[in-house]
Amino acid sequence: MPSELEELVEFLHHGNTQIRQAAAEHLVGYSKAQPSVFKTGQLTPVKDLKLLVRDYPPIAKNALTILINISEDKEVLENLARDDAFVETLLSRITNPAEPNANDAAMLLANLAKSDSIQRLLALDRGSAPPPSLSRSRNAMDQLLACFVRGADGRFNPAADYDYLAYLFADVAKFERGRAYLVTPRGAGEEEEAVMPVTKLMVFTEHGSAVRRRGVASAMKNVAFAVGAHGRLVAGEADGGANLLPYLLLPLMGGEDYTDDDVEGMLDEVQLLPPDKEREPDADIVKTHLETLLLLTTTREVREVLRRVRVYPIVRETHLRVEDEGVREGCDRIVQMIMRDEEGEGSEMPKEVEEGEDEDEQIIDVL
Repeated sequence: MPSELEELVEFLHHGNTQIRQAAAEHLVGYSKAQPSVFKTGQLTPVKDLKLLVRDYPPIAKNALTILINISEDKEVLENLARDDAFVETLLSRITNPAEPNANDAAMLLANLAKSDSIQRLLALDRGSAPPPSLSRSRNAMDQLLACFVRGADGRFNPAADYDYLAYLFADVAKFERGRAYLVTPRGAGEEEEAVMPVTKLMVFTEHGSAVRRRGVASAMKNVAFAVGAHGRLVAGEADGGANLLPYLLLPLMGGEDYTDDDVEGMLDEVQLLPPDKEREPDADIVKTHLETLLLLTTTREVREVLRRVRVYPIVRETHLRVEDEGVREGCDRIVQMIMRDEEGEGSEMPKEVEEGEDEDEQIIDVL
């Protein structure tokens, strides 16, 4: 005989709205405590929950919360991520400026990016453009990026900030196709300038939301695995580049008072910072930015850029002022790369970090 909990799960497809709502509300807690109950009958409860996402907002919110929690399960994840109709349901909720559960839908879609199948969003033509206030593009990723940008200050949907989409972009950037999307200039018409999508992400490295900053930092790092794009990433806007470096360096900087020798050659964006400028408070995010800088040292071309724009003093101060072993190790590795000899041209290792490790380290994708 089915247990009381299994009987409760069956009420998810009850014809009475109040009963469905009560069942979904009571089951939220079990999505963490006993997620296996949602896998009975060949995932029948999951199928019911996918339908409930289109139900009345209170029911839909509980259904989304349950799916967010149980999507950690590989079988459930693949069932959701490979369902084209369900993914379109999430997209329609996320891009609706009046959707009260847009953040929940965005969080679930971000979870689904753990599946390789989510790469199809990169080429997904939704058949029609979203509201004019969002984007003129019919491409799903373009629309999601527009939601993320406009959601930062509530311009698109007052009920949603879309912060968790940052994790979606970070996971998509783990794929070669995803990195290509982010570093290839895109525009939606003659009146809209073509820009690299990554430039729309990197401007949030100092945003107030830690979720947004963390996801963006990871997206930037994963994009940096595209070695062939390094030149474009670090080049300035005047040269058709992304101008990525200021957005990596500013989070590393506090209100330090640099010497004239240190400042000479630094990027304009990182000079004359106020003394109350705050460094990124999350050590893990700082480490991610340092890992991105380390990836950018792969080619001599970019190493020379890093030397020219005086990255060393910034990394030196980070090493001195952040009491986190992982951060200091990251600083050591960067200094070893940018201060090493280049084909016989000697460079003295700065004393502050000369004791760093010498062996190569593989940087592992996060998120």
